[in-house]
Amino acid sequence: MRHTISVLVENKFGVLTRVTGMFSGRGFNIDTLNVAPTQDPSTSRMTIVTRGDDKTLEQIVKQLNKLVDVLHVQDFREDEYIDRELVLLKVSVSKQSRAEVMQITDIFRAKIVDVQPETVSIEVTGDETKVEKFIMLMETFGIIDITRTGKVAMPRK
Repeated sequence: MRHTISVLVENKFGVLTRVTGMFSGRGFNIDTLNVAPTQDPSTSRMTIVTRGDDKTLEQIVKQLNKLVDVLHVQDFREDEYIDRELVLLKVSVSKQSRAEVMQITDIFRAKIVDVQPETVSIEVTGDETKVEKFIMLMETFGIIDITRTGKVAMPRK
C-alpha cells in the first residue's frame, strides 16, 4: 500500500540526510521525495511517498517524530488531501504526428513548452492517474526524455 507523508522540518544543513538516512537505515524505501521551503524561510516541507502496511507506516511516523529538526509529521492516508505532480517530457514528432500530440496535450490541459523540428517538450501537472495516462499516450509517439517532480501534497482542511 502506498502512503503519502508530509514532514515539516527546520530548514537546516543535514536535515534531508537524517530523514533519508532513517529510511535507509531501517530498510524502508522512498518512492518519491519532494522538498521545498515553505512561506516561512526557516522551515521546509518534505512530501514523501513510501510503501508498506499499517504497521510499517506507524513505525515510519514514530521514527520521523524522533528526529532532530522535525517539527510535524502528517500521514495523509486517512485525511483528505490534494496532491499534484509535475512532469516534463520530450516527445518525438513528425509532420504527421505533431497535430495529434498537440491535440492530446490540449485535452489533458498540458502545455507545450518547447518546439523543435523533430520534438516537442510538454509540461503536464495533475494527480498520479492523470499523469500516468498522459505518459502512456505519449509513449506511442516515442518519449525521448522525461523528468518528474514526485508528488506534493497538502491537507484540504
